[in-house]
Amino acid sequence: MHIIKLKDRNEFNAGDGSMLREILNPKKQPLLISYSLARAIVGPKQRTQRHQLMHSEVYYIISGTGLMQIDQEQEPVKKDDAVYIPPGAIQSIENTGDDPLIFLCIVDPAWQSAIEKVLE
Repeated sequence: MHIIKLKDRNEFNAGDGSMLREILNPKKQPLLISYSLARAIVGPKQRTQRHQLMHSEVYYIISGTGLMQIDQEQEPVKKDDAVYIPPGAIQSIENTGDDPLIFLCIVDPAWQSAIEKVLE
């Protein structure tokens, strides 16, 4: 049994500017999964840098409000919204509220630095 406590995972500034805690990644842990899972935070009135991943990604909004941009489309997002980001899409998310925007990131196959390109 693997139980990973978020508080035990190191927080770091990700390449896109969000604060990230990587929870699960089979490239770094002995797990029989194909995806990776991380928790991200974007501060009030902040935006991640435009970036793209070669793999698909899903954001699940835990709290806060934001504006999700995927390629040329923009849509508001809020708690309990899930956003599918196709492989190769240019993406960013802006926190439009006064509280932190907190969301889970699921990348499948698992995230690794070689699959991400920061465009700004």
